[in-house]
Amino acid sequence: QVQLVESGGGSVQAGGSLRLSCVASGRTDSTYAMGWFRQAPGKEREFVGGISTTGENTFHGISVLGRFRVSRDNARYTSYLQMNSLEPEDTAVYYCAAKLSQSTWRVWRSSEDYDYWGQGTQVYVSS
Repeated sequence: QVQLVESGGGSVQAGGSLRLSCVASGRTDSTYAMGWFRQAPGKEREFVGGISTTGENTFHGISVLGRFRVSRDNARYTSYLQMNSLEPEDTAVYYCAAKLSQSTWRVWRSSEDYDYWGQGTQVYVSS
């Protein structure tokens, strides 16, 4: 079992920045690819970005491309989501997720692929 805890959410004005963190605990001796998703009220969960186990490969959703960046620090068992140029449309609950993986390069984009989820952190962007 792996437990994931997100932090860093909050309220920000449009154009501002936030950095979300996701700390893993538990079975951290295994390797995991990480993903970030978000869900706004009345909408489906949306893939934001993902990163492979070693961090050598990342992939970002089209709606955040060029504004958001996923990274990780394996020594700290932490994944980050740097969000810049925030827009009101980015308002959502943001979740991190982990998928057990032996691949150093693969990134997963479907929520169904992930094994563990955090509780989510709210991001609100005002216009």
